[in-house]
Amino acid sequence: MNPKNKPKFLRHMHEAYKRIGTSWRKPRGIQSKVKIKQKSRPRMPNVGYGAPRELKYLHPSGFKDVLVYNVDELMKLDKAKEAARIAHTVGGKKRSEVLKKAEELKIKVLNP
Repeated sequence: MNPKNKPKFLRHMHEAYKRIGTSWRKPRGIQSKVKIKQKSRPRMPNVGYGAPRELKYLHPSGFKDVLVYNVDELMKLDKAKEAARIAHTVGGKKRSEVLKKAEELKIKVLNP
């Protein structure tokens, strides 16, 4: 299913009460019309709205996200399918080395 066609799953009754946020919470009441899936009520999230298996765990750019700590790990990537994400624990010196090498190899870096 195209993510653009997915309904926005908003919390039931959020428009009626200011104190209720919009982020989804599963309705748990016995008589809840959303829980019993009554017609004309908001849809509940379920497994049918999930992405196809081949699209799961992909970055929106279409690449598989791979965490990289150094230049050696960068060399193992397949530049056609995978993109590098430099770990947050990597310091400035090593980060600049990884970025320079990625530019040479034409590997996409998700957090340059």
